[in-house]
Amino acid sequence: MRPPRSGPWIMVQRWERLLFAHWPLAADRLGPLLPRGLTLETFEARAWLGITPFTLSVLRPRGLPSPPGLAPFPELNVRTYVRVGDRPGVFFFSLDAGSALAVAGARAMYSLPYFWARCHAMLDGAWVIHESRRRRAPHPELRVRYRATGPVQLSAPGTLAHWLTERYCLYAVTRRGALWRADIDHRPWPLQPAEAEILANTMTHPLGLDCLDGAPVLHVAEALDVRVGPPRRVGSPAPGV
Repeated sequence: MRPPRSGPWIMVQRWERLLFAHWPLAADRLGPLLPRGLTLETFEARAWLGITPFTLSVLRPRGLPSPPGLAPFPELNVRTYVRVGDRPGVFFFSLDAGSALAVAGARAMYSLPYFWARCHAMLDGAWVIHESRRRRAPHPELRVRYRATGPVQLSAPGTLAHWLTERYCLYAVTRRGALWRADIDHRPWPLQPAEAEILANTMTHPLGLDCLDGAPVLHVAEALDVRVGPPRRVGSPAPGV
């Protein structure tokens, strides 16, 4: 169930032509990669890792126009699903973006592991082509083309699609080990079934996950408007940090 917004929002974003590609993994493969204070969530005893390329077309502070030259830009996230107490959310292992300014701002404000990347996103008929290669070694990359294969279907509570996508906060950890949460407010995801051709994918290699077995579960969404809240501390630094 979508929780009520618990505080003010400070930023507006619009995400377009987004692909959700999800792979099931054993919990003991992902759990050790999480920072202290986060509990890995599972669906039917399996953890899930998601790779989500999209275009961020709008990025502006509340009540202000978008800064010139900031958006649009392609972005690519590697994520899994966690909770703190009774609040489920998203944890990002990495976020690659084509805007150096956005990378710097997100790192400074939200302590998110953003990286500047050479990113390109384009349309080829019904297909979306997304290519990303991180500028920092070891240069993980994704090259993928994807498209919708059916109409919009709002996911029902209790289904895997709903569990993977209907999450209304993100968690991040600062360099000093403090745990932060930022609330994210949006309407339910307008998901469509999808197909994809993954031509290259080394995005999980920095995590020590060199192989994602099997075909991913795929969904796309044409566009979603979101409101993002400020970061709020929900946990103290670990002892000795």
